[in-house]
Amino acid sequence: MSDSVPPAQPAPPVPPPKIPGSEKKILAGVLGILLGGLGIHKFVLGYNKAGIITVAISVLSCGIGYPVMQIIGLIEGIIYLTKTDEEFVATYITGKKEWF
Repeated sequence: MSDSVPPAQPAPPVPPPKIPGSEKKILAGVLGILLGGLGIHKFVLGYNKAGIITVAISVLSCGIGYPVMQIIGLIEGIIYLTKTDEEFVATYITGKKEWF
């Protein structure tokens, strides 16, 4: 019989700390892609003025402006999702950049 000690198990990896505000990135990105013409992604980020402008253009133009606002929302949604959490928070949460 041997008195060998089993090898120590490595510690599980510690997940990086969550950056405050980064939880909005995925929701805002998906909403920008799917419902960008209604500006819902702007409201998620707290940009009420930009959200109202987006909705107003879509509705007051009797839907003619909706495709333009949808393209803008699509572009913004893609931009949100391709940024790192740090870049997203620095640009859209801390920096308050409302458009593109």
